[in-house]
Amino acid sequence: MNFGYQEILLNLSNPTILFFLLGVLAVVVKSDLEIPASSSKFIALYLLFSIGFKGGQELSHEVIDQEVLLSLLLGVLISAVIPLYTFFIMRWKLDVQNAAAVAASYGSVSAVTFVAAMSIMELHQMHSGGHMVAVMAMMESPAIIVGVMLMMRFGMDNGKSMSMRTILRHSVTNGSVLLILGSLLIGWIADVKQAEGIKPFTTDIFKGFLALFLLEMGMVTARRFAAFRQYGGWMTFFGILIPLFNGSWVACFSQWVTDDVGNRFVFAVLAASASYIAVPAAMRLAAPKADPGLYIPMALGITFPVNLTIGMPLYLWIVELT
Repeated sequence: MNFGYQEILLNLSNPTILFFLLGVLAVVVKSDLEIPASSSKFIALYLLFSIGFKGGQELSHEVIDQEVLLSLLLGVLISAVIPLYTFFIMRWKLDVQNAAAVAASYGSVSAVTFVAAMSIMELHQMHSGGHMVAVMAMMESPAIIVGVMLMMRFGMDNGKSMSMRTILRHSVTNGSVLLILGSLLIGWIADVKQAEGIKPFTTDIFKGFLALFLLEMGMVTARRFAAFRQYGGWMTFFGILIPLFNGSWVACFSQWVTDDVGNRFVFAVLAASASYIAVPAAMRLAAPKADPGLYIPMALGITFPVNLTIGMPLYLWIVELT
């Protein structure tokens, strides 16, 4: 496969991505289109539940061998390493709390970007192992913990201290993390025949709900992006460059853990993605002075579209080349 405009156009022709663009357009033209908050929350919960359950079902058919264990270890390592250098890059322009919040966002992962990657893989008739869902779930917490540790090390000016036990508990019990891990476990231990009974709910309607969710994400992105402009071109440049860098080096490095093209592509996408659900929830507690108007629009308004258009074709090209 050659990396080029045809790949980008193929990604942009994906209906779920087009609904994201429709959401952006709705805000730009000041439409009264709106998805109720309760419905949006339900859709997000459904997507996490479906991802986790289907991953658990796939995992139940796999042998827990050295490759699976190394993949889990690599996921945790990636999630812990990315915030380290991201934090020090951000310190050139930001205070400690904002730098740590941005670092945690880019070290953690986006489940929606993961789902979009699954859709792209389907278009190319590619598959990844069920254990990659477990890898994604395990990559949520380490980045949050590292981000808070960096704040503790380089100075928290809010007069509060937080024990590592509290940090770990909050990151692991975060609703999105708990749901996807719990669904993964249930899918793993559930009887295959009985699991078939809920397959229409977990599989058949999945893409429809994903399209609605991305419609909402498009509207959220457009609304929050205005608040992001005050930080200037440096943050925009970072939001474009850092995911491409993260995804590219992981696409190369992952060959030492697995030869599977699909798994390596997923590793790259996870490394390139940025969290705008789990990390903001954690940072509201750990870094109350960090500005959500900075790190949420960076992750959702810049990095997410960059990964959908340029990033995924690039990572796939690197994986197939190396």
